[in-house]
Parts: sequence; C-alpha cells; structure tokens
Amino acid sequence: MPLDTPFATPPAPGTPLPVAPGVQWLRMPLPFALDHINLWLLEDGDALTAVDAGIAMDAVKQAWKSALAGRRLTRQIVTHFHPDHLGLAGWLVSEYGAPLMMTQGEYLTAQVIWAGLPPFDIPSMVALYRRHGLDAARCAALAARGNAYRRGVPAIPSTFHPLFDGNRLRIGNQEWEVIVGHGHAPEHASLYCAALGVLIGGDMLLPRISTNVSAYAAAPHLDTLQLYLASLNRLAELPADTLVLPSHGLPFRGIQTRVDELQAHHAARCADLLAACTAGPRTAGDLLEVLFGRPIDDPHQTLFAMGEAIAHLNYLEHQGRLQRHTENSTCYYTTRATH
Repeated sequence: MPLDTPFATPPAPGTPLPVAPGVQWLRMPLPFALDHINLWLLEDGDALTAVDAGIAMDAVKQAWKSALAGRRLTRQIVTHFHPDHLGLAGWLVSEYGAPLMMTQGEYLTAQVIWAGLPPFDIPSMVALYRRHGLDAARCAALAARGNAYRRGVPAIPSTFHPLFDGNRLRIGNQEWEVIVGHGHAPEHASLYCAALGVLIGGDMLLPRISTNVSAYAAAPHLDTLQLYLASLNRLAELPADTLVLPSHGLPFRGIQTRVDELQAHHAARCADLLAACTAGPRTAGDLLEVLFGRPIDDPHQTLFAMGEAIAHLNYLEHQGRLQRHTENSTCYYTTRATH
C-alpha cells in the first residue's frame, strides 16, 4: 500500500495529540538542522508512560511540564542512547520519579560515551576517521568539538530496567512487544501493539529521511548496514496497515512500501560508491560528496557522514564487491586489486 499520513499537522510543543486509543503524540524541539523529535505518551492506568525523553534543553523541559500538568509519570521507555532520545531521562527521574527502561546495549553504550572511555571517546573516533581519509582540518574540528554527548545528555539515571527482544510490556490496557533492531544503534527498542495496530518505531523507520547507519571505532569492520537492512525486513513483516509512529516526521501507514524505499535508497548509494571506486582507490573521506551529493564541512554533519560512508564501504567489502587495502596508514577501497 502507498504511504498514507493520517495526521498532516504535528502538535505544538508540550501539547499532546491523540493518535490511537491511549497513545498521544508529543513534538519537542532540537537544536539541529533536523529540528524536532516525536515523543509518545501511553495511558498507564491513572498515570502515563513516556517513550523517549528529548534532548537536554530548557524549552524541552518546559514542554514536558506543560504536557504532564496534573498527571503522574510512572516510567519512561527510551528507544536508544542518542541525545535526542535519552537526554532528559535523568531529569525525568529527578523531577517525576519515572524509572528508566531501555535495552542493556543502549544503556551501557550511553555510559561509556558519556564517560569518554576508549574506544568510545573522541580521540578514537577521530583516529578512525583519519585512517579513512578525513582531512586534517575536519579531524581537528571534530576533536575541538569535544564530548558533545554530555551537553545533550547531562545525566544518565544510575539504575535502569533492562529490556530484551520479545519482552511484552503491559501498559494500561494494552500489551506492547519489544522489537530490538540493529544498525542505527546497538540494540534499538521499538514497541509494537498488535491490538492497536501501532508500531512506535523510534529511528528505525522514518517516513522521509534515512536514519544514520554508522561504523564506529570499537568495531570498525562491523557490517552495520547489513544489520540495519535485516532489521528493516523484520519490521516489514508487520501488518500492512500498521500505524508507524516515527521519531522524526509524520506518523504513517504503508510499512512495506517504506521499507522497499529505504532498501532501494541504500542500494543506490552503494551503486554510486562502486562506480566511484571503479576509477581507482578511494577513501571514505574522498567519497563524502559522492554519497551525499554536497560538501560536508560542519563538524556535526561530518560526524554522521563519515560514519555512514565507512558503514557503506564495509557493507560492500563484506559482499566481496570492494577490496580494502592500507597504504601509509590510510584505508583505500577499490573494485579491483591494486597491490
């Protein structure tokens, strides 16, 4: 079925909008080019359960206070460790006493990035990108940016309740199944309610943009793109009329159509990279404009763009369609042997 967006206009910040029985949509601001995130409130008896917390900003705190005026928040489920999802989890614990639930992989990843422990620290990331051909100026800009994660996530709750794939959570009158996906984050948790026909998809399935899929320094050769594509195929097995509640963009129906579009999108990106590497050895840094069709200079965008470029090259190498070799401590890719 084609994509259908039943809610054409998002709610104002701090103003919940019902989208299904017992499910409300919150939209919160972000300080990036992607300027918003969707959060969700689930009726939980006489209280509420939150799905995702928003980034640490005063405007988001004020929006939460408006949304929760007169209501209790009994728990918060965070889909994954990224700042726009986990950022205010510590504040929601201290302000509302709402304990945190998330997968163990996401919680532990948040802790090591927050602490800046190698190989999840900034120097390890910059070293990875340097090996993959990122120029000295952009490497220096990333290093100077420092641990921006702490600014978006000033505090992580000291305890959490681990979620695992297949867990079934009773929230109010409904049962929600935890579906763990990979590639965008280590153990991203989506929530599916069969009775309502609703999937809270987090960042795994977005209606207009492709979520970031990156390589990272701790596992530099991991095929994160293949993990992501396999996770998409699993979500595509849900009923065609499932209402998908994404973290960015508008809620939509047409899950198989959107999965097909995303699969085609990544296939086209891989074809562009293969064509570029046919002409001779290329680094991930060389290929940023090929992959994104424009110069990438902003440090925030460089962070994601390099990770995504390496992930796509890893995918093609794992498929045997590209070969990688190292020369002068720099990784090059080609479609034919060069040594």
